[in-house]
Amino acid sequence: MNSNSIEPVIHARKLSRTYPFGDSTVTGINQVDLDIAPGELVVLKGDSGSGKSTLLALLAGLDHPTAGELVVAGHHLSNSAGADLTRFRRKVVGMVFQSFNLLPTLNLLENVCLPALLAGKPAEAARAKALELLDWLGLKSRLKHDPAQLSGGEMQRTAIARALINDPALILADEPTGNLDSRNGRVVIDLLAELNRSSGRTVLIATHSNLADSLAHRCIRLRDGALTDPTCDG
Repeated sequence: MNSNSIEPVIHARKLSRTYPFGDSTVTGINQVDLDIAPGELVVLKGDSGSGKSTLLALLAGLDHPTAGELVVAGHHLSNSAGADLTRFRRKVVGMVFQSFNLLPTLNLLENVCLPALLAGKPAEAARAKALELLDWLGLKSRLKHDPAQLSGGEMQRTAIARALINDPALILADEPTGNLDSRNGRVVIDLLAELNRSSGRTVLIATHSNLADSLAHRCIRLRDGALTDPTCDG
């Protein structure tokens, strides 16, 4: 099959997001055109305020574009709302955040199982998948620990397991090493790269760090909400 005939996992055309601010507007994303193919590992660079988190929020169905076309894994997010977006977030995309976003009242195993249960999977199937992921991530001895009992690296690996529990087509990582030391940051980036290599899963990493640059298929850069040079240099 010609690679040009393969549908991209992410397809955006003239994608924009603006926010009202008094009598004017603030631009988060401005006229972005972007295609990311299945199985790509892409690094998204940009200074603080460049629009990286805004773009990831749109791709994850956490926010809605002001204008433009956005299709993620066959889902037309420009026209989706309500229950459709909820299903999309639960089944199509997995998110890894800088702040981990683990629920403090649930233990490690419960945090990982939760998205699968919310998506309607049977409890035993969710538990079996969670145990498989946690074993792969070296966390099998920590199942009953609360997030407060985990190190930063362990919390981020837990967050990766949670992101994978529903076998999403796309993993979005927003500054996944931002709260980690260099050693744990390298571990997390290597895990995301291994996930990309071993399963062909599409991964987009928004980061200030250079840790993922050498592992990426390509790098893209945002400046003032617009895509600029396709390089991670500098």
